[in-house]
Amino acid sequence: MLSRSFLLAAVSALAMSALPGPAIAKTAQAAPGTTLTGPAKQVTAGQIALAEPAPLSQLLARVDIPHERFVLDNGLTVLVHEDRSAPLVAVSMWYAVGSKNEPEGKTGFAHLFEHLMFNGSENAPGDFFAPLQDAGATDFNGTTWFDRTNYFQTVPTGALDRALMLESDRMGHLLGAVTQEKLDNQIGVVQNEKRQGDNQPFGLVEYEALETLYPAGHPYHHSTIGSMEDLSSATLDDVKNWFRDHYGPNNAILVLAGDIDTATALQKVTAWFGAIPAGPQVAPVAVPVPTLPAPVAKTIYDRVATTRIYRMWATPGLDNPDFLPLALTASVLGGLSSSRLDNALVREEEIAVRVAASASTFAQGGQFTVFADVKPGVDPAVVGRALDREIAQIIAQGPTEDELLRARTRYVASEIRGLGNLGGFAGKAPTLAQGLLYQGNPDAYQQDLRRASALTTGEVQEVAQKWLSRPVFALTVEPGDRTEGGEQRGGYVTSSDAGLPGPAWFAEPGTANMSRTAVNDADRSSLPEIGTLQPLDFPEIQRATLSNGIKVYFARRTDIPTVAVRVSFDAGYAADPRDALGTQSLLLQLMDQGTTSFDANALAMAQERLGANISAFATLDETALQLDALVPNLAPSLELLADYIRRPALAARDLERVRAQQLNRIESELTSPEGLAQRAIFPLIYGPGHPYGIPPSGLGERAAVETVSRDDLARFHDRWLRPDLARILVVGDTTLAQLTPLLEQSFGSWQAPATPAPQKDFAGGVPVPRSRIVLIDRPDSPQSVIWAGRVLDRKGTDDLVPLGSANYVFGGNFLSRINMNLRETKGWSYGVRSMVQQPQDRASFMIYAPVQADQTGASLAELRKDLASFTTGEGVSDDELTALVNSNVRELPGSFETQGDVLGGLANIVRFGRPDDYYETLADRYRSLDRQQLDREAQAELRGDDLVFVVVGDADVVAPQLDALGLEVEVQDAPASSTTAQP
Repeated sequence: MLSRSFLLAAVSALAMSALPGPAIAKTAQAAPGTTLTGPAKQVTAGQIALAEPAPLSQLLARVDIPHERFVLDNGLTVLVHEDRSAPLVAVSMWYAVGSKNEPEGKTGFAHLFEHLMFNGSENAPGDFFAPLQDAGATDFNGTTWFDRTNYFQTVPTGALDRALMLESDRMGHLLGAVTQEKLDNQIGVVQNEKRQGDNQPFGLVEYEALETLYPAGHPYHHSTIGSMEDLSSATLDDVKNWFRDHYGPNNAILVLAGDIDTATALQKVTAWFGAIPAGPQVAPVAVPVPTLPAPVAKTIYDRVATTRIYRMWATPGLDNPDFLPLALTASVLGGLSSSRLDNALVREEEIAVRVAASASTFAQGGQFTVFADVKPGVDPAVVGRALDREIAQIIAQGPTEDELLRARTRYVASEIRGLGNLGGFAGKAPTLAQGLLYQGNPDAYQQDLRRASALTTGEVQEVAQKWLSRPVFALTVEPGDRTEGGEQRGGYVTSSDAGLPGPAWFAEPGTANMSRTAVNDADRSSLPEIGTLQPLDFPEIQRATLSNGIKVYFARRTDIPTVAVRVSFDAGYAADPRDALGTQSLLLQLMDQGTTSFDANALAMAQERLGANISAFATLDETALQLDALVPNLAPSLELLADYIRRPALAARDLERVRAQQLNRIESELTSPEGLAQRAIFPLIYGPGHPYGIPPSGLGERAAVETVSRDDLARFHDRWLRPDLARILVVGDTTLAQLTPLLEQSFGSWQAPATPAPQKDFAGGVPVPRSRIVLIDRPDSPQSVIWAGRVLDRKGTDDLVPLGSANYVFGGNFLSRINMNLRETKGWSYGVRSMVQQPQDRASFMIYAPVQADQTGASLAELRKDLASFTTGEGVSDDELTALVNSNVRELPGSFETQGDVLGGLANIVRFGRPDDYYETLADRYRSLDRQQLDREAQAELRGDDLVFVVVGDADVVAPQLDALGLEVEVQDAPASSTTAQP
């Protein structure tokens, strides 16, 4: 389960955490060569003029989740949102209990119990995922954080009773199924989840933030994951009492969103939940916002690519209106692409390679966090002073009106895009639940949008000054050997001047006191049967051809007022010159720095005003430039996308800046255990002669990135990003008749060069596989990362449904053999999987397994044993065949719930030359599979006799464990540049 949200895991994606907001105003455009350096500087018109964005009021009008509410006699609150656009219902259950409710000695209990609630209940004793997968559920998971625990799944309408039975059974009939064996196992799983997080670069920053910003005993002082000691000491009585105290219906909110009405919901919810008695009233928790008595400065060391400088404050939560101005402040300061920190520290002064700011907001508190990654060779003190200068400036002056407008538009656009999901982590159902749980109003999202649109620059400045003028926690993380451990962190830390949880934090718990009408419990003797299910209706694919020959593929989706456009080129990282790996990645980053009409800041500002997102990405085979646009602003957004693709500036100064950033990303990859493993496995199995025998991230090699010239990048752009290698894929709320003229205007005049279109050379042979272990030494790693792989004699264009189905049983889903073994039985891992990678040329079979360090050899032995058993006698069983068919057939409608899902399916159909009804025929393909066919596929391609294993871990701990495996072991040092010794 994705169980916790590491507080400062958000720090690696802070721009996504900060609330954006509205922006209407004439689009700023820069003349070629113009550089914008300050937040209020003006720019002149360039070569293209974009139309005025739609008024913010027009966008706000589209953000709506109509719903009705009822409350059962036992206190369960139910919200119902009716949406008949697809035969799906999102089920989202939120309990008002999180890590802030944990007393001393019981840290990690809320999260641990979230795991236990997936391990079966009295009337559904198996793994919770099994009947859900059988029902075709999608988006199913659970999470725990400071203030809540939630569970969610999106199911076909005909499976709603099953989902409600399962949710109600673990609410009202759980404890008889909780055994010591299950408890011991899940303690091991959670501890490996903790190790996995701690093992990452910057993995200890969360502990530093919580332990410093919140005094000992404060409900937010300890991490949600808890401490190893507290987890190990959890007894069966402890966890059962924890459940009785916190998981009653009167402490829960249930949201049903989708193909359902309120009358039906009332009948079904009453039947399944009505007989569950109310639990004790949960003790309210006081969570004051603390202020440090004086500034705190600290330096720690970690395996990181470059020095990172943080500035942090504890700030108010959703229960305080100041949270919204703080979020907008963070967006302007370091969340927008045109943010002040980006402009000043990255683009103008060129002293940082990455900056970010965010306001992470919880129910009753939060953190305002700013960081800068120091450009190698720059004095960190210089960066720290610049960071402080920009923070002081926004405190003193506040944002400009234009900055607020752009931030607001980003905020509204984000809310609109969120409406594309019924459930999951951030769709309609969780939006309603969170508003009711945290702010007492399921419509809180609308209130926040309206308030954001009305905030003035003075109000934002006043709140920033109020909270950011207080003493700061200044944390510096330097490259080096770790000086702070993680194994025993995450729990309470006592001190002489701060009390432990007591009356100051927790009020006395109450008892249930609710009148209720007796309700007969539903029949729980067996799982509800799956009702009538609607087959997948994949949108019709319509086609057009522009005057220059570019093919257009369009699928209409009208659920939200957005349009996704992907301009895809037959290139990818496989097109990189073999002597200059990283060329394409560097080009795509440089394209973000502006066009001949817009410099980097003006390009970012134009997108923000339009509520548009333009991004570039590549896979092994494809280079894609994608636009996510709001319907009212589609025409100017397409003009901007065309300018971005066709006329990149590729300025020399910008090149040196992004070169430094890419070199830093390479170094960051070399500090990550997963990055190290993946950089090693692909060249090992594909060999140096094949285009796929490269680090799969596409970042390339330092020596090549250091020497690639501006002319090299321009030649690559002209050679590979050309109209005769392009196709345009569009999904969204428009029509082909409306779309085609806009595409013709933006792309129709683009002519291919006279030179022949290039082709990738896949003639290079793959080396004869030789099974062995390559151990990459990463000292003091609490976990080892295992990657194994072999190249298949298949291509992505082949029919890989049978092979993929065989892999589904072995390692391709949560209930697979290897995950059930290493996670659920042994408790040695947070989760393992295997996959059949399907690029256009040679496919591959791979296994990924992060495992605790002291069980690395045993885990590798288990993986080999499981694979040998699967391919030499214990093949797919009847039950496994039934499960994979049911899951894959029934989940098809839910697999294409969003515009992004449809765009991905459309891209696969076009890229692999599939028929338009490919996905609609998959159900019959799955139903036609038999055990013998799957066993033949596994025996042919999922062999273990020639697997190459890469293990990244502490060689002193791991190497002795490998001796008994009978495989050749080669020990390598991790690249020396990835860790600088501590001074």
